[in-house]
Amino acid sequence: GRSIAGFHLRDALDLVAKREPALLQRFGGHAMAAGCTIAEADFERFAAALCAVAGEQLDATTLTRTLRTDGPLPAQWFDAATAALLDAQVWGAGFEAPLFCDEVQVLQQRLVGDKHLKLRVRHAGALRDAIWFGHAEPVPGSVRLAYRLALDEWQGRERVQMVVQAAVQAG
Repeated sequence: GRSIAGFHLRDALDLVAKREPALLQRFGGHAMAAGCTIAEADFERFAAALCAVAGEQLDATTLTRTLRTDGPLPAQWFDAATAALLDAQVWGAGFEAPLFCDEVQVLQQRLVGDKHLKLRVRHAGALRDAIWFGHAEPVPGSVRLAYRLALDEWQGRERVQMVVQAAVQAG
């Protein structure tokens, strides 16, 4: 499984193993990802034991979703050259791809494939395309978007678009 900041998953499994010595056949991992082997019949017992450990270690602050952004993207950098430059970099844990945050006016929104929200927005005085993968709920007319800049190629034409990660009502 995967974890969240503030909850060391491998150490949590270690604590479960110490409290329930016969439960885990084996386990391993690190702070942000870990795995284990258990008997299928022990799943409910394992879930209860892991939930107990999580309940002891997690508080409301740790469970509050926090999204860190790089702030607004200056309008002059919203272009194919910047998107290509960002795409050419190597990003990963501890060195995430830039996540920008800007207020936009939503002009159009529609579902693509029943599970992705396609948006047409006004951003810094210009019309922009945006897509929110895995999100099907409509958004308000004025929102603050957290997004990554990306190139989208469709029907042989390349366009710059916002790939939305989160949205909150502006204001």
